[in-house]
Amino acid sequence: MALPATLYDFQIRLANVDRSIEQQLSIKVARHPSETLERVWLRVLAYCWQWEERLAFGKGLSDPETADLETRDYTNVITRWIRVGKSEPAKIQRAVDQNSSAKVVVLFEDAPTMEEFIAQAVEEKLTRVSRAQLAAVDAELLSALAADDVRRSKVSVTLVGDHFYIDRDGETFEGPLLTGTFPR
Repeated sequence: MALPATLYDFQIRLANVDRSIEQQLSIKVARHPSETLERVWLRVLAYCWQWEERLAFGKGLSDPETADLETRDYTNVITRWIRVGKSEPAKIQRAVDQNSSAKVVVLFEDAPTMEEFIAQAVEEKLTRVSRAQLAAVDAELLSALAADDVRRSKVSVTLVGDHFYIDRDGETFEGPLLTGTFPR
């Protein structure tokens, strides 16, 4: 018998200074039995970073071919396709090809993983991967957030430039959001 997912409840006060966004969000995240708490937090940070109306969590680890987060317009066309964590360049190129009208985004758990992804894409000559937006969070930030397995959290997430400032239940965390670029 398969283990059930664990549900996490986040009450988030989101402020993205550069995009002039201030929102109160209430999200529930299902943690797959094989998923780490770091990956749950990575999905939450991706949600905050890319937030827009109709952004929703996908099937995640239950269906690795689909997006971890996605936005669909009113005609059900995907307009934003987001993957978190380690990913294969060929799969991201396929997502770019299959979702030509969507913004494809990958948020990595650390900068070395993102750099390895870019090097592999260049080596395999997967040039269309360069259309995807790539970024990585600070691994220490993820570790600190995942240190306590709390299923209900009140979180304040502020994005200024390429930097996260997070307050969770009175504890403060911060870390950079590093962007990836392809060599010319």
